[in-house]
This record gives sequence, C-alpha cells and structure tokens, in this order.
Amino acid sequence: MFFQEVVAQPEQQPEIGSRSIPILTVDGLRFRDLNRNERIDPYEDWRLSAEERSADLVSQMSLAEKVGTMLHGTVQFAEGQYDLDGTRRLLLEKHITSAITRLEIEPSELARQNNSLQELAEEGRLGIPLTLSSDPRNYLRWGAYRAAPVISMWPEPLGLASIGDLEIVRRLGEIVRLEYRAVGIHMALSPMADLATEPRWGRISATFGEEPERVRDLVRAYVEGIQGGRSGPSYDGVISVVKHWAGYGAAVEQGFDGHMAYGRWSGFPGGAFEKHLQAFEGAFEVQAAGVMPTYTILRDFVYEGHPMEPVGGGFNSYLLGDLLRSRYGFTGMILSDWGITEDCNCECMGGVNRDVMGGTPWGMEKASKLERYVKAVEAGVDQLGGSEEPEYLIEAVERGLLEEGRLDVSVRRILLDKFRIGLFENPYVSPEEALTVTSNPEAQAAGLAAQQYSLVLLKNEGALLPLRITGESGQTAAPRIYFLGVELDAAAVEARGLKVVTDPAQADLAIVRLKAPREVLHPDSRFGRSMAEGNLAFEAGQKDFDELASLAARGVPVIASVNLERPAVLTALLPHVRALFGDFGITHEAFLDVVLGKSEPKGRLPFELPSSMAAVEAQSSDVPHDSERPLFPIGFGFRYEGQR
Repeated sequence: MFFQEVVAQPEQQPEIGSRSIPILTVDGLRFRDLNRNERIDPYEDWRLSAEERSADLVSQMSLAEKVGTMLHGTVQFAEGQYDLDGTRRLLLEKHITSAITRLEIEPSELARQNNSLQELAEEGRLGIPLTLSSDPRNYLRWGAYRAAPVISMWPEPLGLASIGDLEIVRRLGEIVRLEYRAVGIHMALSPMADLATEPRWGRISATFGEEPERVRDLVRAYVEGIQGGRSGPSYDGVISVVKHWAGYGAAVEQGFDGHMAYGRWSGFPGGAFEKHLQAFEGAFEVQAAGVMPTYTILRDFVYEGHPMEPVGGGFNSYLLGDLLRSRYGFTGMILSDWGITEDCNCECMGGVNRDVMGGTPWGMEKASKLERYVKAVEAGVDQLGGSEEPEYLIEAVERGLLEEGRLDVSVRRILLDKFRIGLFENPYVSPEEALTVTSNPEAQAAGLAAQQYSLVLLKNEGALLPLRITGESGQTAAPRIYFLGVELDAAAVEARGLKVVTDPAQADLAIVRLKAPREVLHPDSRFGRSMAEGNLAFEAGQKDFDELASLAARGVPVIASVNLERPAVLTALLPHVRALFGDFGITHEAFLDVVLGKSEPKGRLPFELPSSMAAVEAQSSDVPHDSERPLFPIGFGFRYEGQR
C-alpha cells in the first residue's frame, strides 16, 4: 500500500541502527552513543525535542564541523559504485554531512551502497549521519519510454498539472517518500514552484505550468505527501526543498536558462512578480522544510519601491530576508542552488563550458570566492549547494567577516531536520525492503494510470479515437499500423489486435510520436547542448515534421502525439493529422492503450499553446498565458465523447 500511517516524533523506543557506534541502555531504553563518551548527551536522547537536541549538538561542534554542515557536497561514483575514498575525505576531513546522490541503480544495491556511506559517517567525532539528497527520480522523460521501471514512473510535473487532481499529486508525494526512505534518500530537491510564463524557457517540463493558483495548490499537495504531513517533515518523512525562489520562470533573452551566463536574468516587464511569489504559498502553508533561491538576477526590477540588487537569488538579501523570511515567515533552511560560489571564467561567461558546468555566481562574477561565501551567508543562505571548500567560511570567521553565531543559526536549522526525520537513531535501511517498496505493484499502477490520464486530446477529427478494431459484423479488422517514433515489439502490438507494417503504402493508419521542436543554439555549452532552446514551431525542414507530412500526403490517416516539454507551436502540424495528443511522459504501451480506448485521456493544457513564434516573441516573459490569439488556450482538452 502506498498510504501508510505517518510516524510522528517518537514517544516510545524507536528503532536503533548502528554499525560501529556503541549502544547505551538506560532503564530498558536504547540510545546511540554517537560521540562515544559512554553517557547520553542531550543530542543523543530521542526523548528530547529536535530543538533541544540540535542546540546541544551545535554547542559541541568545532568551527570546522559547523562549516562542513553548511556545505552540501556530491557523492561521486563510477561504473555504478560510489567513490568511498573520496566520500571519506568529504565526511571526515571536510566534515560535510549533506550530499547529493545521482547514482541510479537497482534499488536494493542502492540501499546497500547508501548504508556504506552511513558507516563512514559513523566514524566522525560526533557521529552525525549523512543527509542524502536527490533530484527527482520518478518522472518519465523522453527517450526512456522502454526502460523497465525499478521505481514507480509518473508523467513529468506538467502532466500532473494537466490532470489537476490534488489527491493524485499528494499520492505521488507519499509514494516518493516511501521509495526514497526505503533506499536511504532523505531530501528531495523538489518540487519546482516556478511559473512557466516564458514559453521558450528550457525547464518548463519540470514545473506545474503557468497558472499561479494551480501551481500553488499542486505544490502544497506534493510537499504534504513527500514530507508526511502539513507540519513539516515527519519522523519517516523526506525533507522537501522547494525551488527556485523567485521568478526563475520569467526568463528573458529568448528564455535562456539561468544555469548559463547568457541566461542569467529574469525580467518582469508585465508587472507580474507577485504571481511568481503566489506560486510558493502552498509550500509555506504545509511548512516545507527548505527553499532554494533562483540562480537568476531580477534585472532592472523595482518591487514595492525597493530596487533589486543585481545579484543572483542566493546573494539577494531582500529576496531571502525581507520577502522570504519576514513577509512569508519562512523559518526553514535556505539551500543555494549548485555552484554559486564557483568561478565563471571568460569562456564560461561567453557560454563556453564544454565538459563541466561552470560556476553560477551571477552578479558576483568578479568577486573572490571568499567574498561570494560571505555574501551568500549574509544574504540568508544556510547551506551552499555543490560547495565543498570549507576553508573560505573558516577564514571568514577567523578574519571577522562573519560571526560564528551567524553560522550557529544556520547549523541549527540544518540539524533540526536530521533530528526530525530520525537519522540520528537509525540512518540504515533494509536492501530487501527497498526492493519490495520500490516494486510495489499498486504504486506502479498508479504511475501508469497518471501517465494515461495526463494525455491532452487536442484534435479528434471524425471521432477517429478511440480506435475501433472490430467491423460492423463484429469480426476483428486488425488495422495495419505504420509506427514512427514508437518503439514496440510486434508481439505487443498484435496482442492488442493490430498489425505492424513497415511500408506506409500498406498502412491503414500511422501512429507517430514527436518531441516539441528545439534548437541547439549553444553547442559549446554543456547545459546549452542539453537544454531546450530556440524555435517552438513545427515547420518544413524538420525531419520529424517532414516525415509526418509525407505520410499525410500519401493519404495515410495520422494519429500523432507531441511531447510538450515546452509549449509547441502546432499551427503547421495540425492540418496533417486526424488526431493529436499532447503528452508529458508516457510509455509506448500505455499510449497505445489510450489510442485503443483501454484508458481515456483526461488532461487539460497546463499552459496555452501559441499560434506563432511572432506571438511568442511579443508576449511578456513574466505574465501567464498572455500570447495573442493562442492556438489552444490553457485548460483546453477534449474527452473521447467530444466534451470539453
């Protein structure tokens, strides 16, 4: 079952897990002797509140240990194995106790390897467990549609927004919570509460769309599910870091993304900044544990009479202090996005970083690393993402540039969540249980159903769909199908009553899957090569478009689906298809079942689809659904019975 009772802070003996750390027994109760001093310190006593325990632990920490707590490193790996020597240096020499894992392997093996990291953490002077974070793992991305799932697979967040069902999104959050904790992951660097108001922006697929109220509500539901309640992370919860505060989706300069120097600005020519703040309110209502600031500079922007300093969100004291802390009362951890303290040299500033990601110190490019560390902490950042150089914060305190008491405030916030989710009692997981939880058939069925529900039916000429495979006499007609962009075994197709043909001239129908148009405008940039940029419009000269148009010109009826990672301009495509879907991540088998009516598309567009690139270029980067005469408005979507 994916709904399980949420575990509150323990009032009775919690499960204790250790490898080398001694266990103390007092009055029949068991405690981990984390610092090995043969007595129960307040921070080791699970009967005390998380606040009391974190205060005690901070009082015992050295400056180096506090600084390490404020850095969020990366667990390196190669060929499916963690680099344990490198991680040992990270944990025991640099005292870093939070790190991202990007290792994606079979769940029971991931659980075993995550346990090995906790064994290393036990060797630290104070026995502080490692918080492992992860970017989203459960979304079905283009190109992975045939992969056998090892966890439940769901449509991208845009697909969840197209369904619009808060209970489904809350259920996803709960499933992710169970799967993450089962394999030893404790922090989700998600969800994105950014509004997708600039259609050309390359990260739209990871958002909940462009309608502020809908984004607010879906974010609330997801955070509630993944943290395990409405009052912050529960004892068996996952820490949610909501991102990117604020205005990241209002990308200027053709929608280029803030990972790159050429996309380091957001802009608000339409005066809609308040809507971008509104999208985060649901996260605050259920006490999201963390917030990640935007990379971008809010360019030439004055808000409520206050000119925004031209620095990225992680350096912006007004954005983090006046707005996030004071106006919204946020008391959790602020975790910077990755690389804001790193250098971006002349090549990097010119969009050239071929093999590695350059730094993202926007507005602080000419500052020293020391100055960036100080600026970020003074602005309100508690933990620095991707930073693994403790010497700068140590120097800042020793030179009087930062007070050690300021670090104590951040360290307490970071430790609070470790205590709240039970890491100090048992950071270990069962590899056998990890496999059982992640292969839960109910969870996988829920993800599959969401993939199908998220499809948006944009055109169904002559009620072609759902496709009927029996004639008037009741005999099976076995339509002959030509597939383009669909990878299915002939046996899987024939089991559904269809026949595969490889010659379009022999086909009764063509079923085609395409990706929304994109261009490679920055081939010398690691992120630029992978990020969706440029033209959104289907047009002659594009390989996929030309092949589809050729099928239609031969008289073959075409059923098509476009993966809407961005709001594609479908104007030229529409006349060539009899039926058209927008999709946000769905397996080929699940898609075919919707075509055949075994499941019904229930999605509504989470953004509008513009009618032309001229309309895209004329809209404001910050205003939701404001293009002139969109081809399909936000919220559009047919049902098979023809009802909007």
